[in-house]
Amino acid sequence: MHRSRREFLKVSAAGLAGVGMGSAIGAAAEPVLGMIFPPANYEVPPEAKLMYPKGIRFLGKGVGLERMTPEGYDKAVPKILPAAVELAKQGANAISIMGTSLTFYKGAAFNNDLIAQVAKATGLPATSMSRGIIEGLKAVGAKRVAVATAYNETVNGRLRVFLEESGFEVLGVKGMGIERFEDRPPVTQDELFNLGATTYDSMSKADTLLISCGALNTLRLLDPLEKRCKVPVVSSAPHALWASVRLLGLSGQVKGYGRLLSRA
Repeated sequence: MHRSRREFLKVSAAGLAGVGMGSAIGAAAEPVLGMIFPPANYEVPPEAKLMYPKGIRFLGKGVGLERMTPEGYDKAVPKILPAAVELAKQGANAISIMGTSLTFYKGAAFNNDLIAQVAKATGLPATSMSRGIIEGLKAVGAKRVAVATAYNETVNGRLRVFLEESGFEVLGVKGMGIERFEDRPPVTQDELFNLGATTYDSMSKADTLLISCGALNTLRLLDPLEKRCKVPVVSSAPHALWASVRLLGLSGQVKGYGRLLSRA
């Protein structure tokens, strides 16, 4: 069941009053965003501090995803709720599940239900990276989407279903075939830019380019790709962060990283 941001904030207030888990946003020196990452021992990504260098404290907790495959996700998903509860105990004011494929791989209803379970378990507003990209696509008015990803064909197919269930026409999905980032050299900025540009060029009727995978460092490429392709670009980590900080009552606006973030 899809919940609005207002409903999540009501859940947060009720939960905080009833179980005392986490600290009230207004009482803290700065709001705290708890982030659940697919890999174990994953540090808070640099995009978080580049976008929001002050005014927010970030906490992270990994769930030990081994491979970006349905089997790998199945093993990691049961660890999400315990990680969320731990982040709440550490003082998080909102929870974001920062794994796109981890949350879309079983479809839109699964993603929404997982978010609702996290909100119920912690008494805090919650979201996911998959919800972040959907909110981003809707905010730029996307209808026909060209999709570039890090994933293999199986996961790309799951993403297509998720996006179609969420109301978008997917013109095509082009992936890098990665199951473990440790198995290949680091993805360069040139490689990412070329992936985005060639994906859009092969689906030029698209009105939006989506780049999916939170481990792809796309923040600095949003503006150059938008200038190159002449359409909005939505990407996992930046737009999940944008959606997540909005749960803390902030606008999410940050200049220099594409049209949506600049006008948020």
